[in-house]
Amino acid sequence: MKFGPVPVGKAEGAVLAHSVAVGRGRLRKGRVLTAADVAALQDAGLEQVIAAQPGAADVGEDVAARRLALAVAGPGLEVTEAFTGRVNLLAQGPGVVQMNVAALEAVNAVHPMITIATVPPWQQMRQGGMVATIKIISYAVPEADLALAVAAAGDAAVALCGPRLTRAALIITEIPGGAGEKGRPAIEGRLAALNVALCEVVVVPHDIDALETALRAVRSDLVLILTGSATSDIDDVAPAALRQAGGVVERFGMPVDPGNLLFLGHMAGMQVIGLPGCVRSPALNGADWVLSRVVCGIPITSADISAMGVGGLLKEIPTRPQPRRGIKPGGQM
Repeated sequence: MKFGPVPVGKAEGAVLAHSVAVGRGRLRKGRVLTAADVAALQDAGLEQVIAAQPGAADVGEDVAARRLALAVAGPGLEVTEAFTGRVNLLAQGPGVVQMNVAALEAVNAVHPMITIATVPPWQQMRQGGMVATIKIISYAVPEADLALAVAAAGDAAVALCGPRLTRAALIITEIPGGAGEKGRPAIEGRLAALNVALCEVVVVPHDIDALETALRAVRSDLVLILTGSATSDIDDVAPAALRQAGGVVERFGMPVDPGNLLFLGHMAGMQVIGLPGCVRSPALNGADWVLSRVVCGIPITSADISAMGVGGLLKEIPTRPQPRRGIKPGGQM
C-alpha cells in the first residue's frame, strides 16, 4: 500500500486519509474516491489529496478485520460487522472468557497494523459485553501478512464458557452479635449474574457438628458457606466440617486481596466454596474469580489459585477494618 500525496486527477479508487471540504459538503476520511468525488475535488480547486492506494496484493481494512475475527472467535461470541477496520467480539450471554494467550500474542506479532485487544483471561462477562476488538490500523494490509495472522490464531483462540451449574445453596453460620444474613443479597446477585438460582439458604450455629449436619442435608450443584466468624485456618470450623461430612478441601487461602480467606472443595458430587467475609459487599474480590470459573465448568486447581496473585491486588474497599496506613485508595500517598 502506498500512502501520501496523490494528484487529484489520479485519485480515483484511492482511500481518502483526511476529510476534505468540497462545495457545500465534506468527503470523509476512509472514503474510497469515485469519479464523482474526483470531479468535486477538482471543482473545489484542490490539486492533490493525502490518500492510501492499496496494491494488488493488499486486503482492505474491513475485509481483513472480518477474516481475522472469524478465525479468532470461538463458541459463545457474536462477531459484529466490520466498520473502519474494526470488528468486535461480544458475549452472547454471561460466562467466563477462555483464550489461547500464546496464539493471540503470535497474531499481534505478525504485523503492527494487524491487532487484537482482549479483556484479561478468565474475565467474567455479561451478555453483550465486549470480549475483544480486532482492529486493522491501516487502510489495507498485505494479503501474505493477513494469512500469517489467521494461521497464527489457530482455531477459536477466544471463546466464552457459559454457565454449567444452575442451582446453588448457601449455608450461613451464625455467632452471637454476628452479621447474620447480611451478605445474602450480594451473594444472590453474584449468582444471578451467572444465571444461577439460589434455591436454599440455611442458617446454623457456628459449630463444626451443626455445619456438618447442614452439609449432609443439602442437595445442590454448588454449596456456598459463609461463616459468621472469619475462617482463619484450614482446621477452622468450616473446612473441618466439610472434611467431617466426607468432603475434601482442595485449597485454603488465596493470594488475592480482598478475598484471602477463601477455601475450595467438593463433597458428594457438589462443588463447595467457603466464602471470605468480603463477599458481603458487591465489590469485586477473589471469590468472584473462583465462583465464575466453578459455575462455568472450568476446572480450577490449587495451582490456578496460586497464580491469581499476580494482578490479585484489587481495589481497596472502604469497609476494610484496617486500611493501609498513609495510602489512599488508588495508591496515592
